[in-house]
Amino acid sequence: MSESGARRLARLSEAEGKPVLLRVAVDGGGCSGFQYRFELVDGPEADDLVVRRDGQAVVIDPVSVPFLKDSEVAFVDELAGAQFVIRNPNAASSCGCGVSFSI
Repeated sequence: MSESGARRLARLSEAEGKPVLLRVAVDGGGCSGFQYRFELVDGPEADDLVVRRDGQAVVIDPVSVPFLKDSEVAFVDELAGAQFVIRNPNAASSCGCGVSFSI
């Protein structure tokens, strides 16, 4: 998780009034074959991988872990919008919006 991702999660936790974690998953579908799914959750499942930075955490289910190996979760705030993004070195290609990818 990048510094920007941890900062955004901290702000979201503050707004919720309780700690929240970011669940990142990979699902089949999307225009490039796979797509990322983001969800705020209260805690990890028993078999989740938990990645922490600056007191914040991203959780990943075991099926998604191989697709996200060596990836970074960041938060970008640009003219096109503000969103969490995945910087995935395993992706051979991705769609224009960055939500789907192929390996």
